[in-house]
Amino acid sequence: MPPDGDAVVTPPDERTKSLRVLITIQHPAHVHFYRPVIAELRADGHDVRVCTRDKDIATDLLDAFDIEHDVLAGSGASTMGRIGVQAMYELRMLALARRYRPDVVTAIGGVAAAHVATLVGAKSVVLTDSEPATLSNRLAFPFADVICTPAWYDGDIGGRHVRYEGLHELAYLHPDRFEPDPDVVRAAGIEPTDPYSVVRFVSWGAQHDVGEGGLSRAGKEAIVETLAAAGDVYITAEEPLEPPLDQYRLPIDPEDMHHLLAFAQAYVGDSQTMATEAGLLGTPAVRCNSFAGDDDMANFRLLAEYGLVFSTDDEERAREHVEEVLAGTDRAVWQRRRGEFVEDTIDVASFVRDVLVAVGA
Repeated sequence: MPPDGDAVVTPPDERTKSLRVLITIQHPAHVHFYRPVIAELRADGHDVRVCTRDKDIATDLLDAFDIEHDVLAGSGASTMGRIGVQAMYELRMLALARRYRPDVVTAIGGVAAAHVATLVGAKSVVLTDSEPATLSNRLAFPFADVICTPAWYDGDIGGRHVRYEGLHELAYLHPDRFEPDPDVVRAAGIEPTDPYSVVRFVSWGAQHDVGEGGLSRAGKEAIVETLAAAGDVYITAEEPLEPPLDQYRLPIDPEDMHHLLAFAQAYVGDSQTMATEAGLLGTPAVRCNSFAGDDDMANFRLLAEYGLVFSTDDEERAREHVEEVLAGTDRAVWQRRRGEFVEDTIDVASFVRDVLVAVGA
């Protein structure tokens, strides 16, 4: 049951009208999140339109999954550049929404979605799982009709707050929706039964990353050196890799990344999303960034309770965790923990579909 003051969304019935749903995507993980939601909405007869920013590999993933989309803006390198890009994105999205006339607008983070929906008379559904995203939360929440968060999210957002038992990443990595395929990994020239590790480095350029940071150059090289002594290493990074790390570039298409991650002996990095993905796939995961201190985000405190992710803000401690994992942690133990977590959570994609339809009806 939701805490006192939280909203309850009544699931739609079969008589719900056909809706126009506008989805805005500003991060590659959002493509994975909304892909099953889009499929279910369309299967139920609803019309869906997607708009996005040309950031990282988001548009590449949309193309790979054959999801039609409108690219409305690029990405900014500086703080002022990001503010300008956001303003351009919202203006172009407003023009698109006036033509499309959506019933409901949705996004993760949801600043543009909440603003534009208000201006065109549509409803908005904003999803967030990040307590540190204080700026975007302050800009989005006052305008949003419904705000969905994991049940353990720190803070009470008020009567429009809907909590659910799950994580964003379960929308696409729930075992009912994703089954790792060893042949996909073999097609990239990698034997899934051979020991290898996956590493992710992020750029720390997002608004909620201001003042925060991940692994240092020395920390990255030390961890990769440790991993390389135990098997192959494959690095995915938001910024160009320089020697000696460039020799470990990821050899697989971005849309197949989760298959590679599922068979890895370990995941290590400073990415929040990929650490969660690894844990939900039953892959031993070590996360190191400045968020992972004593006051860590609720999601990662929960993942730590289930034993799915090691989190630390100390690079030397991270390397110790890596050594522990490589020393022979039984993969079956991680798979059992993953199974226990999944049993305690819901099908997030279907939940999001139901909320959108109920709010937009």
